[in-house]
Amino acid sequence: MSTLQGLRPEVRDSCTSLGLMLAVVLFMGLARAIARKQLHRPVAHAFILEFLATFQLCCCTHELLLLSEQDSAHPTWTLTLIYFFSLVHGLTLVGTSSNPCGLMMQMLLGGMTPEMGALRFLAQLVSALCSRYCMRALWSLGLTQYHFSERSFACQNPIHSDLPKAVITEAICSFIFHSALLHFQEVRAKLRIHLLAALITFLAYAGGSLTGALFNPALALSLHFMCFDEAFPRFFIVYWLAPSLGILLMILMFSFFLPWLHNNQIINKKD
Repeated sequence: MSTLQGLRPEVRDSCTSLGLMLAVVLFMGLARAIARKQLHRPVAHAFILEFLATFQLCCCTHELLLLSEQDSAHPTWTLTLIYFFSLVHGLTLVGTSSNPCGLMMQMLLGGMTPEMGALRFLAQLVSALCSRYCMRALWSLGLTQYHFSERSFACQNPIHSDLPKAVITEAICSFIFHSALLHFQEVRAKLRIHLLAALITFLAYAGGSLTGALFNPALALSLHFMCFDEAFPRFFIVYWLAPSLGILLMILMFSFFLPWLHNNQIINKKD
């Protein structure tokens, strides 16, 4: 603690935020380990693991968004953190999607039943809202000069373009990410995680200034809940319909326009 007090306020606040995010990851990891040992019913097991995974993703992204606002003129540090925590999430959230679009893709491809998809979707929505209120409580402690609970009551509009451009941005980001997620499955796990983390970082850099490049409806709901309340049609179209459209276009493209690539993917899975 004395070491932190000797640092500049900005550096001390950044270290505190990083420590908070790592603490969330550790606690969620502990909770997952307990759930795997104690929960034997498949339904409860799937719900809790999806809840914990989405909670971890949303809480860390809340804090990461706060860090990005501290030094918005120099995005290199923020992009480095996005890459690092994408690696952390990729390593720790195996077996969960934390994204309704991921569930949609699995159900359309026949990899998940509608009942299980609906259960996991419910877990994601509940977790997204819970993470928001949890971060509000943590920020109210005033651990850094940027932590204050009033942040969560105001709509900080992340859309900095007209509606058509915002829709296209989210749809393309969703299309690219989930295409990579689908076709990187045959790549070695250690390399796949780095490739996906690099892709997420690139998409955040390319589309972050327009919409935040979230391509995750549950995450968008957690981060911008007040904006959904104030301008529901606009935010619903950009952060829910647009990523879903990207998934549908991806399925149509690989199933009908590039069937050879889709068929090769299915054959590789069976092998």
